[in-house]
Amino acid sequence: MDISALKSGTDLRGVALGENVELTDEDVMAAVKAYAYWLKERAAGGAGNKVALGHDSRLSAPRIAAAAEQALKESGCEIYDIGLCSTPSAFMMTKFAETDCDGAVMITASHHPSDRNGLKFFTKSGGIDSSDLDKIIEYAAADKALTATESKIYRKDFMALYCDFLISKARALGGDETPLSGMKICVDAGGGAGGFFAERVLMPLGADISSSQYLTPDGSFSGHIPNPENETAMRSLTDRVTAYGADLGIIFDADVDRAAVASSDGSEINRNRLIALISAILLSEESGATIVTDSVTSSGLTEFIAAKGGTHRRFKRGYRNVIGEAQRLEKLGNYVPLAIETSGHAALKENFYLDDGAYLSLRLAVKAAQLKREGRQLTDLIADLKQPVESTEIRLKIKSNDFRPMALQILSQLESVCRELENGGMCALAKDSAEGVRAEMSFADGFFLARVSVHDPVIVINIESNNYGGVKKIAGFLQAFFGSYSLLDCTALKEQA
Repeated sequence: MDISALKSGTDLRGVALGENVELTDEDVMAAVKAYAYWLKERAAGGAGNKVALGHDSRLSAPRIAAAAEQALKESGCEIYDIGLCSTPSAFMMTKFAETDCDGAVMITASHHPSDRNGLKFFTKSGGIDSSDLDKIIEYAAADKALTATESKIYRKDFMALYCDFLISKARALGGDETPLSGMKICVDAGGGAGGFFAERVLMPLGADISSSQYLTPDGSFSGHIPNPENETAMRSLTDRVTAYGADLGIIFDADVDRAAVASSDGSEINRNRLIALISAILLSEESGATIVTDSVTSSGLTEFIAAKGGTHRRFKRGYRNVIGEAQRLEKLGNYVPLAIETSGHAALKENFYLDDGAYLSLRLAVKAAQLKREGRQLTDLIADLKQPVESTEIRLKIKSNDFRPMALQILSQLESVCRELENGGMCALAKDSAEGVRAEMSFADGFFLARVSVHDPVIVINIESNNYGGVKKIAGFLQAFFGSYSLLDCTALKEQA
């Protein structure tokens, strides 16, 4: 079966509800059978048949979970059914001695709309990469599958293992059974899988969670979409924090592998500010570290990390990319405690380089409690972060099915134009950019980054400036270039220029 059209980065995703379903039961079974075959093939000593299975709160989850379970049964797997859970907790089933799974299948579409769903695959080493997924897709097309007459399935509260793990970590960090005592923390799960964090982790640690909202699983996401990058979602959190006088606000995406926070005054701490905050904490514990981020991060963040005694390494967009780069640098002898995207994917070395929104939030909550006892707050740690005066993100839709080669060719031509302008001092191409075209624009005291989207037929442009009107100037320059390509929809760029 050909499931290649469902590939989205390192996941499989598609419409799972309604009349035009893309992620069918047949697709799910073919993909999971191919994954089980691939997992067994790469395992040593007869291992590879213990698989955890979980899902987020989406309405299509029961249907897809049933198909995935059947595929694992027919493959002869030992199935550890977690049920409703977070993506990180599904992976952690490979780490807990009580389960010791060889892999995990998580049913989720992360922050995408409620009618979408998907599959994420894990091994004991973490999430699979793009080439691994290509092999699974290849096996599905070739109908490769294990055959077995016996299978075992275990159903119990496996989330208790994960919650106990988080609680133990917080107590070790805080040096107390209730390190969050006296803290009022507002958790916004957005109707996703993250409601457990308030009730099963923060409460036992002493936190007051009475200000929390949307903790009950709601697969239609009727309150707001669970997405830390969504303006409406973040405003819902900040309004709640200030209305209830909370010390800290925490918001997750649907499967809790991403997070952002809000300070007691309602200030958003996401994107560059979130990266700066966790970097400041880690660098205060051990200086000289390298922090790996995606390519979208600001010049001010680079200066901030350097001032704290660290080195900033920008890399390709995509959480598997930044994690892979962190692991590569570690093998070369560097200390890399953090790989993080501006989207809120944060993977700490101390936590298996797993992008885990709950773990990140716990780290920040314990620090916030310590600071509160000193009469300080989290925002004090990033008070010296240089923020751009203006910033924006613009998405140019590519009107072509074979969009990636065309987009890369256009960006190559943009780089050539910028290189010509370097001689006149009008711009300077970034030397540390690992993808797309990033250039400092002297006439606007700012920069732009133009890159191809990881998942969609889109050229994404990020612009920042330290002057009012700077974004408009840079957008005008880019409009003059991109506007000449008929296969690009430059409407959004024209509005900024």
